Amino acid sequence: METYQFKLEVSSSKHLKYCDAIITEIEASAKVRGTGIAKRSEEYVQKILESGKGIVAITEQGEWAGFCYIESWDHDRFVANSGLIVAPKFRNQGLARLIKKAIFDLSRQKYPVAKIFGLTTGLAVMKLNFQLGYQPVTYSELTQDEKFWNGCKTCINYEILMSKERKNCICTAMLYDPKKEIKPELRLTENPSSKKLTWKSILPLRYLSLRKKQNT
Repeated sequence: METYQFKLEVSSSKHLKYCDAIITEIEASAKVRGTGIAKRSEEYVQKILESGKGIVAITEQGEWAGFCYIESWDHDRFVANSGLIVAPKFRNQGLARLIKKAIFDLSRQKYPVAKIFGLTTGLAVMKLNFQLGYQPVTYSELTQDEKFWNGCKTCINYEILMSKERKNCICTAMLYDPKKEIKPELRLTENPSSKKLTWKSILPLRYLSLRKKQNT
């Protein structure tokens, strides 16, 4: 398997050129999985990229490799890390793990007192969330902001959600509460394939120290 070098960057206007690739891959992934992933318009993704609320993974050659972004609700009391996607040719190399950690840390920087939540059907994402300190919760513990739930209207499971009065659906709800923080167990060295990855980050986070520990 060919290995690649990646850079993880906080999104900005310079990443607008990747907008079409991001939208296309989100829709394609939803079809392949046969599960609910809410669609996102070009205008919406462009706004996310320009706002600095996304993490964009690119190769050293400038090819788009992955993406995830932050949404905030209830006057920033709740935050969601949404749209985690990796381009097919770059999967199974630990990149999703790196993006998930980066967007989580960016969320903690921008919204230090907010609860971070997610709705997912993917086992891999559930495992990553748990390692970061998320816990499974009921839907009643999530934001009740109508704007968030309106975003589910483009999901194929929306009728199921509404038939259950938003109390349950196909997705598993998970929540990170900074007031009940459990020390994250995520370590880049847990996945042997991640040792083949080299990457740079413009986030002033813990990546450099983690990388040094991996090499010692």
